[in-house]
Amino acid sequence: MKNISLIILLLLQVSLVKAQNITDAVRYSSDNLDGTARFISMGGAFGALGGDLSAIKLNPASSSVFLTNQAALTLNLAAYKNETDYMEGHNSYRNNDLDLSQAGMVFVYNNQNENATVSRLSFGITYDRINNFRNRYKAVGRSNETVSDMFLSFAQGVPLDLFTPRSGEGLSGLYDYLGYANEGFNNNRLQTAYLGYEGYLFDAEDPDDMGNTSYTSNVSGNTFDHFYENYEKGTNGKVSFNGGIAFQDRFYLGLNLNSHIIDFRQNTFINESIPGSSLIQEINFGNYLDTRGSGFSMQIGGIARVGNMVRVGLSYESPTWFRISEETNQILRTYHSEFGEVIVNPRVTNIYPSYSLRTPGRVNASVATIFGVSGLLSFDYSYKDFSNTKFTSSGFGSANREISDRLRAVSTFRAGGEYRIKNFSVRGGFRYEESPYKDNSIGNLRGYSAGLGYNFGGFQIDLAYDWHKRNYNNDLLNTGFSNRAAVKNTMSNYVLTLVFPL
Repeated sequence: MKNISLIILLLLQVSLVKAQNITDAVRYSSDNLDGTARFISMGGAFGALGGDLSAIKLNPASSSVFLTNQAALTLNLAAYKNETDYMEGHNSYRNNDLDLSQAGMVFVYNNQNENATVSRLSFGITYDRINNFRNRYKAVGRSNETVSDMFLSFAQGVPLDLFTPRSGEGLSGLYDYLGYANEGFNNNRLQTAYLGYEGYLFDAEDPDDMGNTSYTSNVSGNTFDHFYENYEKGTNGKVSFNGGIAFQDRFYLGLNLNSHIIDFRQNTFINESIPGSSLIQEINFGNYLDTRGSGFSMQIGGIARVGNMVRVGLSYESPTWFRISEETNQILRTYHSEFGEVIVNPRVTNIYPSYSLRTPGRVNASVATIFGVSGLLSFDYSYKDFSNTKFTSSGFGSANREISDRLRAVSTFRAGGEYRIKNFSVRGGFRYEESPYKDNSIGNLRGYSAGLGYNFGGFQIDLAYDWHKRNYNNDLLNTGFSNRAAVKNTMSNYVLTLVFPL
């Protein structure tokens, strides 16, 4: 924000902040199919296989399957398309993003005594992108609901005195004060309502009474033309410090200590045009959110050989304990038939107290069949109960009740196969993930993948293509509109991994 002086706002009560909600809980509890090209091309079905650096994030015992030291580096080009239907309007948006999605190495110490109980020790450090937040969609349509009703509802019951600047206070000063004032109202709603008052979206029924608590809208009409845009970027990444042990090359155990990083930024903007003779003819409302967080989790897992062809795996990932901080900005622009353009920009950054979030743990069970050096087939099943997600800071009782009421346990199925022809490998995979919402406001996910690999005798190049689709029903700006935007999201990932001997 160039040439803008920021007023830093320290809020006093977590319960009155931006209203961290179920959307945040699901966002930071979810993961996607990311990792090495081999891992992705086989649908991530690696829990019983090991021997791949991204398999370590799924089952820590995977490192002890390695026979030699290895490092890998992965680039991912993600191309997405969003088809949005809102009322009778339709919009399509495409974009892409190139990023480092995986890097890591594993060191293996083989016991030269073939009769020893412990045949191998392994140590690894890996980075895997868990979720890529980059996304953008636009919604265009004509609605019978106006965004001004949100501002009006936030204002009802608030004394006019709170919307009236004191001498020398001005817009920024009062907006700042409303962010932490202990007046018995939600501070964020107070700030938003004040923007609406300064933008002439509503007037006091008795403007001469500072105790007035009733307001009337300056927006009239039955139809409202909306343009809405949501832009998100950032990542959720995990660094794993791994240790593994192999017993007589038949049983493998492993442990991960994981450090998590969240970097999420979101811009939302809505434009409303009001046909007819309304006093307010246009509304533009923008919000900016910057979220940073760190967390910790641990994993334990095992793999066992059953005969010469079958492997089974079982792993458990603990809940992740996050500490998250957020900053927000707001700006409102309206067009009044009498006063013309009105810009309400307080130039205040709200910096909220950090809060804690505990995401659910996950159990993963796997089985794989190995056909000598010719190929393999693998299947993974995982279970995660999203209703166990919880804001553990005080003041989030209503958000936690909503999580418990609306979210559910999710099963994920992944299957993959690989066929080797000398130094070439051909791979394919499938995955299916249930919606975490009981009402399916986020739909089930289906994905397909394929890939190729070539081993030069130590150095290896792997390529993968992953495609998946998921539908969403999104509320515009959390305004409470009954009319939602239906978004059909399709994602294509083009992945390149370079594998090096160490």
